[in-house]
Amino acid sequence: MAEARQEPTHTLTLNGNHVTLLGTAHVSRASAEKVEELLASGEFDAVAVELCESRYNALKDPDAVAKMDLFKVIREGRVAMVAANLALGAYQQRLAEQFGIEPGAEQRAAIQMAQARDMPILRIDREIAVTLKRVAANVSWWRRLQLFMGLLGGVLTREEISEAQIERLKEGDMLETVFSEFAEDSQDLYRPMIEERDRYMVARLRQEAANASGQRVLAVIGAGHMKGMIAEGEKTEAAADAESPDAIIAALSALPTKRSWLKYIPWLIVAVIVSGFIAGFMRSPEFGLGLVLDWVLINGFLSALGALIAAAHPLTVATAFFAAPLTSLNPTVGAGMVTAAAELWLRKPTVGDFETLRHDCTHLGGWWKNRVSRTLLVFIFSTIGSAIGTYVAGFRIFEKIATQG
Repeated sequence: MAEARQEPTHTLTLNGNHVTLLGTAHVSRASAEKVEELLASGEFDAVAVELCESRYNALKDPDAVAKMDLFKVIREGRVAMVAANLALGAYQQRLAEQFGIEPGAEQRAAIQMAQARDMPILRIDREIAVTLKRVAANVSWWRRLQLFMGLLGGVLTREEISEAQIERLKEGDMLETVFSEFAEDSQDLYRPMIEERDRYMVARLRQEAANASGQRVLAVIGAGHMKGMIAEGEKTEAAADAESPDAIIAALSALPTKRSWLKYIPWLIVAVIVSGFIAGFMRSPEFGLGLVLDWVLINGFLSALGALIAAAHPLTVATAFFAAPLTSLNPTVGAGMVTAAAELWLRKPTVGDFETLRHDCTHLGGWWKNRVSRTLLVFIFSTIGSAIGTYVAGFRIFEKIATQG
């Protein structure tokens, strides 16, 4: 137990509550032991965990993923979000397996001991979907793709990381998500992923204190949040007119809104492509048909190639070829929606696919083996192929028009 006592702690007074921040490593035995040690002491009235409601439910019910409605995920455009969550969980699982401890063991220990002692459990973190959407809004599309590929790369690599290295990371102010590792301390990721959540969690602790003042709360958080939460908490304590926690939470929970003019860009691209077809047919029917053929072959081929890379069913690959040239001219329907729906119809996931999804996603081959994750890949890669095809074919069309002028 000596190792467990090395976990960093700091006590804040927030709206009358004494909050002890415990900095943990999410895949550390020492962190789970320290949580058990502190709660066994009887010094605390409540436990706060670095979990949002959805992650709290997922931790309590690890098999909840088996209840996922894939059609609903596709229809609501949440494929990339689900895939990113799977990749993130797979990376953390891979690390945890090296140390023989389940990911989030310190959070699970806090929940179980609090339940056994009939103590309130406060979920203080921001919803993961909101955080990821704010991250996505803060970076370019190329950066988003880079992050996703980085997550997949984290699944692919088998390089082991020693527990000592994980523990040493806590000595600094950065032990957080896999995104931070791939981001190389990038400010555009640090703000929504770390800084905003530091403020959010302190605000949640203040909000809870307003409902039950005078409590002694143990807040189990990732050590990467310690510095920011201490600074935010001390600033709040010192300020006579501190901003209300409700206002902070509302501001940090707001989903990013696209600039109004951005929604017209896809339609503008369609208008440009169609104008190219019209210009071609005005030259001659043969020339116009040649442009249409280029559009179909390039767009369809690249989308089909994406589906093929995802190991889609042959009929799904054919569907991608014929659907992409049409969906690219209709921004309300993406090629990925059509190909994923076709893959689901042709290869309906079994109960076993859902049950083994979390394990299968811990290695690269499993993404292609499991029918659930493979459907997500079909959506992603056929969509990327169609998007690339739109630009390649568009430039090809206007290049021909210019050279034939």
